[in-house]
Amino acid sequence: MSLLQAIVLGLVQGLTEFLPISSTAHLRIAPELFGWKDPGAAYSAVIQLGTVAAVLIYFRKDIVALVAAFFRGLARKDPFGTLESRLAWFVLVGTLPVGICGLLFKKLIENQFRSLYIIAGSLIVLAIILFVVERIASHQRTLADMRWKDGIIIGLWQALALIPGSSRSGTTLTGGLSLGFKREDAARYSFLLSIPATTLAGVFELKHLLEATDRPSALALWVGTLVAFASGMAAIAWLLNYLRSRTTLVFVVYRVALGVLLLVLLQMGKLQPRSGLENIDLPKEPGKQQIEKQVTD
Repeated sequence: MSLLQAIVLGLVQGLTEFLPISSTAHLRIAPELFGWKDPGAAYSAVIQLGTVAAVLIYFRKDIVALVAAFFRGLARKDPFGTLESRLAWFVLVGTLPVGICGLLFKKLIENQFRSLYIIAGSLIVLAIILFVVERIASHQRTLADMRWKDGIIIGLWQALALIPGSSRSGTTLTGGLSLGFKREDAARYSFLLSIPATTLAGVFELKHLLEATDRPSALALWVGTLVAFASGMAAIAWLLNYLRSRTTLVFVVYRVALGVLLLVLLQMGKLQPRSGLENIDLPKEPGKQQIEKQVTD
């Protein structure tokens, strides 16, 4: 992987991780359009650590307050006594579904699910769901109104993001809006909920990436991660400001347009659905030469 590729992929990761348009989809599409080798799910997960750092720094005051309230509540034997301590628990509970599903479907997520057909379908279907939810949502609740049921439901929405093209921020934002939360509050909780899931995924995949024989250089990893951090900080600030006074319609239109464009390019043969995916675990069948050899023998 060249430094130019690392910079482009880091920029794509940072700008799309927090917007409801799927960073995984764009990291899969960009190499295909430029004729590069697919960096793989592991590389995508590792450079996500840059966007995790962006969330940690941008929401550092909120995070310190949540962590302090969590341990203070445990010490006082009143773990749910304050809003901050409850939010900390909601983030932990909301992370369980994506963690469990991620382990159960790891092979599919890293291989077959990265087909551009699946990505295109996810972009379109989740865009339609977001559009419907946006239209019927009350947009009245705040994080102060959050309950256990809300944390679990939004956590289940986050698990859908394991399907490339769904968008982790998109599914959690949709889940928050479906429960009546204001757009900014739904987005803020989405950011907080991203920290455990993306951190664990990045650290887990980093180990496997370093053990692989065909992997990007350490410089490419660092550059991609740092660029993702810088662009991620900008994306967080922009999105929170945008959602204070605007709907998610622009993201719905973008997702549908991108999904349709992908399907058209795939049908025209301009893109290959699984080009560059070399580690797909498919049932092994004897090839023609093997069969002929067996017959001859």
